Amino acid sequence: MNSGEADLVKGCLKGDRRYQELLYLKYCKKMMGVCYRYSKSKEEAEDILQDAFIRIYSKLHQYRNEGSLEGWIRRIVLSTIYDSFRKKNHLLVLNDMSDYEETAEESDFLDQVDVEELIQAIRELSPGYRTVFNMYAVEGYTHKEIAAHLGISAGTSKSQYSGARRILQNKLTKYNSILTVKSK
Repeated sequence: MNSGEADLVKGCLKGDRRYQELLYLKYCKKMMGVCYRYSKSKEEAEDILQDAFIRIYSKLHQYRNEGSLEGWIRRIVLSTIYDSFRKKNHLLVLNDMSDYEETAEESDFLDQVDVEELIQAIRELSPGYRTVFNMYAVEGYTHKEIAAHLGISAGTSKSQYSGARRILQNKLTKYNSILTVKSK
């Protein structure tokens, strides 16, 4: 941690509002992006971000200068997101997909779509699908880790991910078909 971050942490730990504001301003845009990716609306993302920063300030004494401060803050933000969705019961148990294996066709599809189209399609997913999709495809968690974070089974995580991919594939295929017709 550089001396500027060390000063921010010390000031926040003393309860100095100026340092709390500086810490917030330094990380709010990046963390808002994380919250927004998981949320259905800007308002929901802002609420989660606010809750996350309350947690950050209250847990800052636990930060041990191991790794980056930004990484530590990001973990708290992600934990706040997962807790929020777990409390709202957004995860549906569909069917156990313990034996699910992704086909090459499924794997290639998402690699070929426009990033902005994909982000918009992800935002339109149900909260459960969106959460598991982001955790697995974006954050890189395993289904076992997702299950532990969200209090679900690994099979449910796989099911949610599979459902999200299927919906995204259908949405993006339709969207690309519309664009192809319009451009002719």
